[in-house]
Amino acid sequence: MRAVIVEKPGVVRVDDVPEPEPAADEAIVRVGACGLCGTDVHIIDGEFPLTRYPIIPGHEFAGEVVAVGEAVIEIKVGDRVGVDPTINCGACYFCQRGQGNLCERLNSIGVVARPGGFAECVAVPERTLYKLPDGMSFADGALIEPLSCVVRGVHRLQPQVGESYLIYGAGPIGLLNAQMARYNGAGLVAVIDINPSRLARARQFGFEVVGASLDEVRERAPRGFDNVIEATGVTKVAEIAIDAVKRRGKLLLFGVCPPGEKACYDAFKIYNEEITILGSMAVLNSYGPAIDVLNAGAVDTEAMVTHTLPIEEFPRAVELFRSGAGLKIQIAPNGSAAS
Repeated sequence: MRAVIVEKPGVVRVDDVPEPEPAADEAIVRVGACGLCGTDVHIIDGEFPLTRYPIIPGHEFAGEVVAVGEAVIEIKVGDRVGVDPTINCGACYFCQRGQGNLCERLNSIGVVARPGGFAECVAVPERTLYKLPDGMSFADGALIEPLSCVVRGVHRLQPQVGESYLIYGAGPIGLLNAQMARYNGAGLVAVIDINPSRLARARQFGFEVVGASLDEVRERAPRGFDNVIEATGVTKVAEIAIDAVKRRGKLLLFGVCPPGEKACYDAFKIYNEEITILGSMAVLNSYGPAIDVLNAGAVDTEAMVTHTLPIEEFPRAVELFRSGAGLKIQIAPNGSAAS
C-alpha cells in the first residue's frame, strides 16, 4: 500500500509499505480522508520532541473498517469510523486520575511512534474508534479530531452564555474556535489575524468583528473580552493576548508554541484583575462530544475543507499549508473523501 513516510526531519517520501495486520484488539481502517495539521509540519521539520522516526504521520482521519482482530467487540467490518489518535497507557499517575491527555507514556497515532492516517490503511486499537453518524462524509469525519481539541478547550474555559470571545488567528483552528464560541451562545466573537485574506474568510463564516490588531476590534469590547483564545502558536502573540482580557476574564493558550520559548506577563495585572491563564492539550473526553457538535451543524464543514489531494501529492499539500493557502487541507489516500 502507499503511505507517506517521514524518514527523519526534512526527509519525506511517498512509497510502498506492507499492509498492516490487526492485533487482537485492533481494527484496520481504510482511510477515507486525513487532514494536514500544524503538528504534522512540526514532525516533518523535526520540531516535535516526542516523535520517533521514521514515522507515517497523520492523526486527523476517518475511514471504513476492513478487518478486525479476534478480541474486537463493538466494531464490525464495514463500519464507518473516526479515530481519536490519543493512545495513553492507562496506568501512569495522570491516567489513573482521568487525565490521559497528560499521560507520561503518551503514544499518539501518527505523532509519536504509531503509524498514522497518511496511508491507504492503518491499524488502530478498537478503543480509539467512534462510529460516524449516517450521512457524515469521511471529509467531515476527518474534522472531528481538530474539533475535539477545540471542545477540550471549551471544557477548560467553562464559558457562560452571552460572554465575549476574541480569537487570535483566523486559520483552521482559529475558525473552529470561533464557530464553537458562536455555538456556545457567545454574545460577541471577534477575530484577529494579520493576513487580510484570512480575515476575509472569517467574514465568509459570518464573523464581522475582525481586524489585524487589538486596536481594530477594541471598541466593540472596551473593557476587554471574557475569553481570549490564542490559536496562532506564536509565543509573542500569546504574550500580548493578555492585553485583551477583561477583568476576571480568561486567556486560553491553545496554539502550540515552540518548546522553550518564554512569554512575559505582568504578574500584578494577573493578580489585580483576577485573570486566569489556561492551557489546553489535545483531546480528553471530547472526541464523542465533537461528533455530536459536528452532526448538529455547528461547523461549516464545506467551507472548512478547501483542498483535497491524492496521497501522491502530499508534498504539494505541505507547500499549500506553509503558504497559508486555504484552510483545512486533506489527503484522500484511496480516492474521494465524500463517501
